[in-house]
Amino acid sequence: MNQPESDRRTRITVLVALAANLVIAAAKTAGGLVSGSPALLSEAAHSVADSVNEVFLLAALRRSHRPPDARHPFGYGKERYFWSLLAAVGIFVVGGCFSFFQGFEALSSDEQESPDGYTVGLVVLAVAFLAEGGSLVRALLQLRREKGAARDPALRTVIAEDSTAVLGVLLAMAGMVLHLVTGDVVWEASASLGIGLLLVYVAFRLGRDARDRLIGESADPELRRGVEELLTAQAEIDNVAALFTMGLGLDSVLVAARVDLAPGIDSEEVERVSVRIKLSIARSWPEAEHVFLDITNAPPRGGV
Repeated sequence: MNQPESDRRTRITVLVALAANLVIAAAKTAGGLVSGSPALLSEAAHSVADSVNEVFLLAALRRSHRPPDARHPFGYGKERYFWSLLAAVGIFVVGGCFSFFQGFEALSSDEQESPDGYTVGLVVLAVAFLAEGGSLVRALLQLRREKGAARDPALRTVIAEDSTAVLGVLLAMAGMVLHLVTGDVVWEASASLGIGLLLVYVAFRLGRDARDRLIGESADPELRRGVEELLTAQAEIDNVAALFTMGLGLDSVLVAARVDLAPGIDSEEVERVSVRIKLSIARSWPEAEHVFLDITNAPPRGGV
């Protein structure tokens, strides 16, 4: 099961994010328990969710490259989107819901927290900011350097998680500082609720994208236009009656077309034309791994 170089780089990016999140999750949890900070505990849940999601993404990178078999003749490319959907659910349930719980619990609590504990918490968040920022920079550099990397759901998920993590850390720090300065827990509770809203929004966006790919989204419009232009440019084709495309994975597309051949082409020539057209499409768009042509001979012009 060979993986392209881009996937190996994505795997390293995911592993970097996983290592950072595991360390940060442990530090945030310890700091949150010491300080009793709801915002810091919300961030701990956020990092735990991100760590679980990175495991999902590693599974996606491995399993999506399994070769086709009798049960899955078009391959396993869509596994990438299934695991991305699970990652979105993880962000929503583990991160978003726990953050809301911490925020509402803080609003109903009248306990006074120790400033010393909050100092530890702020130091933990500062370290987390640097670690999450470093992971985000690596992912953004890969996105910038690799053509087509923006289509990779694993890389997009890492970028979304790290971006959200950086914003979440800033919200948590702001809430803790304002709580200490004013003595009003509403600031920290608001930070927890804000983190929850941020996570729910990111989970929705990632889940919607994975859903679209899983239920059968059409291929890139540029590819579709190009295939249609190639078909209409063939002298043997009289009319392109219908053209359908569907993404089967990150680098796999299904193309199906119903075409009418020009009058007067015999059955042997039809087979040669079909093979030539399929080869032309495959050469122009290597990702078009499955090409199906439904060829109909057009009736003779002026005939009965």
